[in-house]
Amino acid sequence: MYKGSANVMLPTSIIGSLPRPAWYTATLGNKSFLEAMVNSRYREQYEDAVSSFLRAQEIAGLDICTDGDAHYDEEVGGMSWQSYPLTHMSGFSREPEPAIYNVGAVAYPRGHILHDFLEARVFPKIVGPIGRGNLQYAALWKVAQRMTKRPIKFGTILPELLAASCADTHYKDPVERILAFSAALNAELNELAEAGCPVVQMEEPQIHMVPVRGKAFGKLDVDDLVGIFNKTVKGLRDKTEVWCHTCWGNPSQQRIFREAQSYKPTLEALAKLDCDAITFETASSGTGDLEAIGAIVKDKKIVIGVIDHHTLQVERPDQIASLIRDALKYIPAERLIISSDCGMGREGMGRRHAAYKMVAMVLGTNIVRKEFGLPEAECLAADTRYSLTVTKT
Repeated sequence: MYKGSANVMLPTSIIGSLPRPAWYTATLGNKSFLEAMVNSRYREQYEDAVSSFLRAQEIAGLDICTDGDAHYDEEVGGMSWQSYPLTHMSGFSREPEPAIYNVGAVAYPRGHILHDFLEARVFPKIVGPIGRGNLQYAALWKVAQRMTKRPIKFGTILPELLAASCADTHYKDPVERILAFSAALNAELNELAEAGCPVVQMEEPQIHMVPVRGKAFGKLDVDDLVGIFNKTVKGLRDKTEVWCHTCWGNPSQQRIFREAQSYKPTLEALAKLDCDAITFETASSGTGDLEAIGAIVKDKKIVIGVIDHHTLQVERPDQIASLIRDALKYIPAERLIISSDCGMGREGMGRRHAAYKMVAMVLGTNIVRKEFGLPEAECLAADTRYSLTVTKT
């Protein structure tokens, strides 16, 4: 069910997170969101942060917005992406402890910035049956959606990464643990969709990582992971638009692989996902997979990243337009969505750089829209009437 991207040709969006304002010092910790919103100081800062995120996206001219992941606390490497569910679902201990990284990534040595990311993996452990607890995704979405008429996309991490993140003294098998996360997330996301959320984004299934890292937990191949994804989103597509976000990693705005990786080995599996759109990292990893993506993924919308979340270099609109034209050689315009490669709020980027990257994305998309005779998005940030520079006529 296309809701967020319906009736818009070449719609623009971002994956999710934006850099946190320096004045946003309030933290959520393990309090429930609704409990935290009772506190006037937290409520003011949270709502002001969401408002600033939305305004930046509206000024740039994005079609589909996000809340900037404002409910995540400021944690090393953006670890709140994982810690928020682990500290708000039921079945966990109250006290966090260092966790072992269980997804087969390279162990970064001390002296590399990503070693700090590994040291920041301090999570509670599973001590009982996993449940939804206080995720409160619908409430988080409502706060943002009531501030704008543009559709708000809401994203969440997927079960296999949550299952790999924490110690477990309750479940006997990692697959049992993953399925428990899947069931809890499914219930939470169906409530979110029923509340009216127009786009739900499922983030980072490990399907595309299997050729690089091996089977998840040494036993789950790509077909197993497709099955887990489809269980997690069961019932959603009758109510909302479902995106699957994939990229090649982004802790502290860093690349986690030395060489650019390819989606080609797992495109057949990704095509089996029960979703409406799949995102692909194409700005920072290159466009070499576009032909294969277009040939294999034919019944979903394709979301291409046209801005690189790893670098402070702001892309030029003509550069973005060229990347979009490359994608249009293989993907019809009615099935193409323009976005960032990943989130821009994972500790390494400032608000001004992120804002101008979004502006560049809209301006580059407008170049192609104009070539197709399509309506261009209004980009207030680029309106010369409001320039502070005085020019001679």
